[in-house]
Amino acid sequence: MKRFIQTIRNIYKIEDLRKRILFTIGIILIYRVGSYVVLPGVNPSGLANLQSQTDSGLMGLINMFSGGAFSNASIFALGIMPYISASIVVQLLGMAIPYFQKLQKEGESGRKKMNQITRYLTVLILLFQSPAYIRNLVNTIRPENIYPFDPLGNIGIFSYFGLSSLLILTAGSMFIMWLGEKITDKGIGNGISLIIMVGIIARLPFALVAEFASRMESQGGGLVIFLVELVVLIVVILVCILLVQGTRRVPVQFAKRIVGNKQYGGVRQYVPLKVNAAGVMPIIFAQAIMFLPITLVGFSNSETLSSFARAFVNYNGLWYNLVFAILIVAFTYFYTAITINPTQMADDMKKNGGFIPGIKPGKKTAQYIDGILSKITLPGSVFLAFVAILPAIIRLAGVNSQFAQFYGGTSLLIMVGVILDTLQQIESHLMMRHYDGLTKSGRIKGRSGGITG
Repeated sequence: MKRFIQTIRNIYKIEDLRKRILFTIGIILIYRVGSYVVLPGVNPSGLANLQSQTDSGLMGLINMFSGGAFSNASIFALGIMPYISASIVVQLLGMAIPYFQKLQKEGESGRKKMNQITRYLTVLILLFQSPAYIRNLVNTIRPENIYPFDPLGNIGIFSYFGLSSLLILTAGSMFIMWLGEKITDKGIGNGISLIIMVGIIARLPFALVAEFASRMESQGGGLVIFLVELVVLIVVILVCILLVQGTRRVPVQFAKRIVGNKQYGGVRQYVPLKVNAAGVMPIIFAQAIMFLPITLVGFSNSETLSSFARAFVNYNGLWYNLVFAILIVAFTYFYTAITINPTQMADDMKKNGGFIPGIKPGKKTAQYIDGILSKITLPGSVFLAFVAILPAIIRLAGVNSQFAQFYGGTSLLIMVGVILDTLQQIESHLMMRHYDGLTKSGRIKGRSGGITG
């Protein structure tokens, strides 16, 4: 406790770090306030049906990612996920289309062009998702709770209410994206990831209270069961921390000249390769794709869907979780491939006079590193997929669906990854100015992945 208080004092002493943290907190407060600003024309007291619709199921998961803005019919109802979807598409194009590959190699100018393309694509996605949300909103709450601003009482998508809501929802998500970019530039941590994490954490108190209330009921199991659930949750959090930080070191023998003795001595060093080099990005990408089915059908109730569509809207079902897990494994390999370049790593080793014992420098070294990377990525991706679908398993044990989302899954992995990443940046600022960090070792390993604005 004493060390923590001293660290807070050290942070306050560093003017730049203090300003960055306060700026980040201010932007987050703007985002949270906006989550409660209801769309013009909607009566806030008539949202009970919409809020009950988002208590569980895939709609509940979407609501959690928006920090409750979805169920509040807020101007931020669609959240940041459309931007995530656009980022996925652009990064996939970077592997398949020469023009995007060229942009990736152009450095800062290429990155700016790709970010601009991502923004345009985000607007396009929002123009499809906004009508779906408006259609669900009109069908869910009673007509008298909507002020259509139309003499004929028309509240369809082409009414004054529909068109104004479409523009506001689109502008709201783009504003969130802008807030995230400002945090990245002038605040602390990755802005987009922080906004996602804040939205998730905002739902934790409600989920905790709901689970406690259910356990205190006559058939709920009592306080003991609730405490056991908390212990299991802590264990899962520790496992997630190990998953995000876990590394395996590949030995590399360097020839080092000892000037004084005019001799050469072997000094064993290591190339760090993470078991989960992609961090939490595969799970974010996979989750964004799993939101597509319900978006395409206009956020409809599962009773009105075909059996095929219903299977992918039920996030407790076998098919949903199986496809979700497969996507996570695939995206882990994909993101690892664009994050770590074995050829570049082999070239850097060769330039610095390094080599792997028994492996020829150059192409053979690149192939060796690629093989090692593939072997350690497989168990990491499978374990990541298991943690992602763990909430569905926990729900089978009778845990409230809202609280079960924090037993692994997208929510917990994002929270752990973003918190570690942010703490690592704070640690770097402290150590750079010769202050004690947040840990005795002065080293906090953050996640390797992140969505940049």
